[in-house]
Amino acid sequence: MRIVAIGATSAIAEHCCRLWVQREPCDLLLVARDAAKAQRIAADLGVRAPNATIALTTMDFLDTAAIEKLADQAAAGGAIDIVLIAHGMMPDQKDVQGDLALCRRTLEVNAISPALFAEAFARHLERMGRGTLAIVGSVAGDRGRKANYSYGATKGFLERYAQGLDHRLAGRGVKVVLIKPGPTDTPLAAAHKARGRKLAAVEDVARTIVRGIDAGRPVVYAPTLWVAIMLVVRSLPRAVFNRLDI
Repeated sequence: MRIVAIGATSAIAEHCCRLWVQREPCDLLLVARDAAKAQRIAADLGVRAPNATIALTTMDFLDTAAIEKLADQAAAGGAIDIVLIAHGMMPDQKDVQGDLALCRRTLEVNAISPALFAEAFARHLERMGRGTLAIVGSVAGDRGRKANYSYGATKGFLERYAQGLDHRLAGRGVKVVLIKPGPTDTPLAAAHKARGRKLAAVEDVARTIVRGIDAGRPVVYAPTLWVAIMLVVRSLPRAVFNRLDI
């Protein structure tokens, strides 16, 4: 199985990769921004699965030429089974409100960059007539909330982008899977953990994601209980919702 993991140093991507390499022989390309962390993850995966082929590359995730080159080179190596796009950042909303440079960075890293990677790889998967493009969004994208509306807006953008890609690639042998984790025990959610918020175990979230990708489901909530939770949140009338401190 050939897998490209973009944002491979994210805890969710790392744990998905662990599941994949332990399940079957994999040709895995880790794409990251932090070379030292990526090397540690690659070494760990190699110990867990000595029969896996693991390569890594680091790059600027907003460099369009580099993104296109990466996709071209990865596709030149043969058919790709899974492209997982999992990178992002989640600064405090109050910091984003007071710092336009941080606001721009949040929008670019969480929305523009994943869309560019998705577009670059989609053309190759379409040409190959196979493969799964999996994009990590968030339950935060289901409805804008004052607590994290900048982050949530980027995830809402990814949902629409994934829907459009799914429509474009329908009937062409390519599956598009949008992944919506709830708050998960990863470094990205460290602030939530510090405030005592209950977080899902990243191992459980990764298992749900891998099962959803295997099934080719268009939307995967992880854990699945967020399906019901977000149905309620989306259904609340604006007058009621605006009185909630969430």
